[in-house]
Amino acid sequence: MTIKPEIQLDQFGLRSTGSRIAVLAAFQNAGYALSQGDIEQTLSSQFDRVTIYRTLKSFLASGLLHKVLDDQGSIKYALCQDMCHQDTHQHDHVHFKCTQCGQTTCLETVHIPQIILPENFIKQESNLLIQGVCRGCNS
Repeated sequence: MTIKPEIQLDQFGLRSTGSRIAVLAAFQNAGYALSQGDIEQTLSSQFDRVTIYRTLKSFLASGLLHKVLDDQGSIKYALCQDMCHQDTHQHDHVHFKCTQCGQTTCLETVHIPQIILPENFIKQESNLLIQGVCRGCNS
């Protein structure tokens, strides 16, 4: 069951504005990671690119979204599955990019193995992207 955008925004301490509701609804409807360009394409008739950019930044800062890097170095954004906030924003899970449809999906139950770093190296985040054929394209 999808939480109404207004309620989810309130849970993350964000005001409900037209752009925030529309951008959050786009993520909820997609069910996979989206780039800023994907959002702009969907909402360009309603909001300009600066508004969309600022909305994505506020979602990142609040912990509503996290960044997903893909194989081409571009950034996509995905909804956080757990209630995480700015101070508890951890996403050490695997991302899967389908080589056929191009969709990037969070695999929340597949975690990145613990990596032991050399002395004086401090991890801030981990990213692991697996590429292959998704469930939808494989059927």
